[in-house]
Amino acid sequence: MIHNSVAKEVNGGFKVSNERLEYLGDAVLGMVVAEYLFKRFPYKNEGFLTEIRSRIVSRESMDKLCKKVKLNDLVEYDSKNRNMSSFRYIYGDAMEAFIGAVYMDVGFKKCQQFIIDKLLHTHIDLETVIETDTNYKSKLIEWSQKNNKFVRFETLEEKGSAHQKQFKVQVLIDDEIVSKGAGFSKKTAEQDAARRACELLEIQ
Repeated sequence: MIHNSVAKEVNGGFKVSNERLEYLGDAVLGMVVAEYLFKRFPYKNEGFLTEIRSRIVSRESMDKLCKKVKLNDLVEYDSKNRNMSSFRYIYGDAMEAFIGAVYMDVGFKKCQQFIIDKLLHTHIDLETVIETDTNYKSKLIEWSQKNNKFVRFETLEEKGSAHQKQFKVQVLIDDEIVSKGAGFSKKTAEQDAARRACELLEIQ
């Protein structure tokens, strides 16, 4: 639960914080949610599964979940620097770190059961997640117009067969690369890239 802003230095300058566990928890959470949705919706295509997984595991979603389970009360951070952009999803990062810690303690199977039973089934309304369709691309374009910025989406890669194409897209603002996204349609990839850009730019 220790944020990087109050990390303690050990072993010749290495800082101990929750960042490594956050990295691990993010990967475990993504895998568990991907399998859960794969089994829960046996007749939905890859685009649907990718989109719903993205909504569930997003930093914003994890931030809200952390507060729901009151884990935010345990997070240690430098309260004097709350304006730093790295503090935007501090609780979501802590939630991922907690999941990483559970995985390290009890292994994948029990961690998977914990995520599904204690988090997904208890605190996440799947129907609401499915029905909520946030248009991140429109939000980003609206923000750019208000701030006199020029935003454009650039397709980096198309691969796969005609029926199973995968797209990679990047967002550029004033010709500077801000974020990248992927999906099984160009629209989904653009939304993924726009969502990441909105998170980085703190666009509500």
